[in-house]
Amino acid sequence: MTWPDNVVSGSLDLLACRDQRWTARDALELLPENNGPRIEVVRGCVVVTPGGCIDRRAAQLQLAYRMRVAARAAGQWVYRSVNLVSGDDLFIPDVVALRKPAGGRRSVEVTTALLLGEITGFGVIDRPREYAAAGVPYFLRVDLRNRVPTIALFELVDGDYRPLAAAAAGTPFVMRQPFEFTVDPGDLLGEEAPEQAG
Repeated sequence: MTWPDNVVSGSLDLLACRDQRWTARDALELLPENNGPRIEVVRGCVVVTPGGCIDRRAAQLQLAYRMRVAARAAGQWVYRSVNLVSGDDLFIPDVVALRKPAGGRRSVEVTTALLLGEITGFGVIDRPREYAAAGVPYFLRVDLRNRVPTIALFELVDGDYRPLAAAAAGTPFVMRQPFEFTVDPGDLLGEEAPEQAG
């Protein structure tokens, strides 16, 4: 493939000048690694989402760390912001629990995922539907609305996610599958909510 003279492979400028369908493989081979926006591929289209707010990033960090400790005790591995390949699609869930370690790899296949977790705020992709279609056994949703975190766990049953457990800040969220994990959702922000200006 040829690019305009001012665009080189490995540059985000490719997003503006490519005139053909994207695949997960294309994105992983042609685009640079970055710590900024989330760049995913869904049905041939690139979806770019800016980095989240401070609360979202704090919750992602806390959730991944705490889940990682619990998962290791069960012989499973938890990571955050993993390149997850599902056919030609590329997703980057906030938290991923895998059946085997993924260290040293740039991406993993969706078939290795036990649980995918998302922190709400991104409405472009219907993630539960996509993850259910890929056969991921568990989906975890964290909602940070009004700085009152809630967590809900869903299990894949007959092609759809069904609720298993849920809790709001101040009440323990208890998960038994795919590994045991307990947390007060309020602890995910790691600080007290700021006082409202009156």
